Amino acid sequence: MKLGTAGRTVTLGIIGLGGRGVGQMKTLLSMPDVQVNAVCDVYEDRAQNAADIVKEQRGAAPFCTTDYREVLKREDVEAVVIMTSWQTHIPIAIEAMRAGKIVSMEVGGATSLDECWEMVRVSEQTGKGVMLLENCCYNDVEMALLNMIKQGVFGELVHCRGGYQHDLRDEIGLGDINRHYRQDNFMHRNGELYPTHELGPIATYLNLNRGNRMLTLVSMASKAVGEHEWLKKNRPDTDLAKARFNEGDIVTTMISCSNGETIMLTHDCTLPRPYSRGGYVQGVKGVWMEDGHGIYLEDDAHEGGTYAHKFKSDKEMLEKYEHPLWKEYREFGLRGGHGGMDYLVLRAFVESIQKEVAFPIDVYDTAAWMAITCLSEESIQKGSAPVNIPDFTSGRWMRREARPGDMFSLDAVYPEAFTE
Repeated sequence: MKLGTAGRTVTLGIIGLGGRGVGQMKTLLSMPDVQVNAVCDVYEDRAQNAADIVKEQRGAAPFCTTDYREVLKREDVEAVVIMTSWQTHIPIAIEAMRAGKIVSMEVGGATSLDECWEMVRVSEQTGKGVMLLENCCYNDVEMALLNMIKQGVFGELVHCRGGYQHDLRDEIGLGDINRHYRQDNFMHRNGELYPTHELGPIATYLNLNRGNRMLTLVSMASKAVGEHEWLKKNRPDTDLAKARFNEGDIVTTMISCSNGETIMLTHDCTLPRPYSRGGYVQGVKGVWMEDGHGIYLEDDAHEGGTYAHKFKSDKEMLEKYEHPLWKEYREFGLRGGHGGMDYLVLRAFVESIQKEVAFPIDVYDTAAWMAITCLSEESIQKGSAPVNIPDFTSGRWMRREARPGDMFSLDAVYPEAFTE
């Protein structure tokens, strides 16, 4: 089946309609086999704005409410897309599954292990799936790297790094004005607040929850001065300029895996810097790094009996190993936000429902990736002590049944899925 081929209609309720929610809803509305029957936000103006957009694009107004429980009662909603504040994602997902709804939710970090375990157990009990909408797993570079790794370009992997390295001082500092929840998290928490953009792709590279799993982590936080300095300069007459922010400017997390690999995550949002996800993949045959766009492969480096010990541009290799999904996507036409990867992750959600197959990022992945936040907080509180990472699969990671291979699979690459 070709990318974007319409299947049966999937009926959705959208919960959470800030900037991210509206953007994702518009991408969903571009799909002819998706119908948005309900919209919800705690702020009435946001909910009504979304309802107006749906009516304008589809001709009929959806059910509109400020109470998500009203969405969960509706028989014309089979699945919900949760794009609310980070700390409400999992509680709403749990209620949605108990109400018989399939769930997808935007990324963020969990507040406790208890809520992660409850999400897993409720999904198992109800048979309703959960998909984390981690769009970076579907970016072109990350998918090319996945293709390279599965074809053995780097050999056996040993170490991966990634980061959420994004100057968000203005978004955090204006959160009270713009009704953005990130401000509360930076003021009151101290940990790896946003782990999944970097950890998601790494999890696909290392087969986490599918023959491998994360075992322990250690986190360390620097002092927190960046946001305070920004507020003193840009909002000097506010109480916020005198407020204390708990979140360290740089939070570093090291993770060990059962198969012996190590992972390093960096959270860096309150100091001046250009955007980067800090990708880094190292195996017995070579290494790739995002910053500098460099690749070094042992077989290519040997020149005249000596090693050049120089990175070369990754452009040629990324083009050579472009994932077949992105080859088809470029022909289809990129759409949606973040360079097009938003469309792909949403399409993976929709088509998995249509095919009645497991999500490529399932409830066990969702729990494990989101749990890094509360576990990192615990490690930092204990003086950077090692903390065990739970096995949310309860041992099934050792012999997980493979998801049926298709164009959206992340555990392997299936070229045959792209034939006519």
